[in-house]
Amino acid sequence: MSNDRPRQFDDRPLLVFWETTKACLLACYHCRADAQRSPGPGELSTAEGRALIDELAALERPRPVLILTGGDCLMRPDIVDLAAHAQARSVPVAIAPSVTARLTPEILARLRAVGVKTASLSLDGASAGTHESIRGVEGHFSDTMEAIRLLKAHGFTVQINTTVMQNNVHELPGVVRLLRDERVDIWEVFFLINTGRGIGVGALDAAENEDVCHFLVDAARYGFTVRTVEAPFFRRVATERKRASATVTYRTFDVGGLYLRLKSQLDALLGQPEKPVKAPTVATRDGKGIVFVAADGAVYPSGFLPITLGNVRDRGLIAIYREHPLLREIRDARFAGLCGTCEYADLCGGSRARAHATTGDPLGEDPACVRTLVGASV
Repeated sequence: MSNDRPRQFDDRPLLVFWETTKACLLACYHCRADAQRSPGPGELSTAEGRALIDELAALERPRPVLILTGGDCLMRPDIVDLAAHAQARSVPVAIAPSVTARLTPEILARLRAVGVKTASLSLDGASAGTHESIRGVEGHFSDTMEAIRLLKAHGFTVQINTTVMQNNVHELPGVVRLLRDERVDIWEVFFLINTGRGIGVGALDAAENEDVCHFLVDAARYGFTVRTVEAPFFRRVATERKRASATVTYRTFDVGGLYLRLKSQLDALLGQPEKPVKAPTVATRDGKGIVFVAADGAVYPSGFLPITLGNVRDRGLIAIYREHPLLREIRDARFAGLCGTCEYADLCGGSRARAHATTGDPLGEDPACVRTLVGASV
């Protein structure tokens, strides 16, 4: 590929994730942030947070969406002030709080009053046993369901994040039913990367990932948008299914027993879907349309790819994003192996975080994609 061709998202990211604090009252065993009970040393101050917002405000519209995450963003006492500053500067903001005693009607009303429209919560199972074994807090499942209803009552667009792994994959159809019943707007499914406290947690293999992606296309016909994190090959699956035609059956595709079980359970719970697939294919990935600012100001391609690109205390975020050689290679789809030669290299491109975690090379193959097992002719 030519190194000077126009690249999508070259000028600015679509999403800026700011880990506002490491502090969180939960201790989830797969936590990327390796969160802790109190703030970490050297976290960005209120003034530094405002400066980051000001930098995004200096861009032309459409400006990146700033996602205030953590840890738990509600552990920051200045969270409403930061959101208000973003609203004053016309920077769109979303929040990703934890479900704890800090998630109250009062704080949600204040955040809505300063323009925050979207909030995401984590739900890692369709049953209390599964979800709470992951989240590490008794009663957390019912608290999460109540939090979803509280967000809806306050007028938030609600996104549910689910990390799929060996010990909860069988409950995905039940999660779909919960999301449909609770009128959730977006389901974002995280495919595990062994980083932070997630090291050693049982990730799915490539064939299982393919089955789950086909299942997610089916799930996207029940009224909410489905997206994935660290599984850009979902866009390939969704595109292949769309090209094949809306009436094609799953038997046209190379699916396995996991898909057949999940699909059978989904049909039994919800019946045949009647709505079109809501699965956007915007070609973002770590470092392409996405950038992550850690609590101490360090910049990474994403929260799952621990390669430091610089620090916002030393250099502007947008300059780092535009000019760092690794991000330019990622946006140019300069990948090794089958990820580089696949016809979906730009639309998908594989998880750069997983390539790095498994091979040490952020431009290497993503072993979680079935194409890396059987070749690009799949």
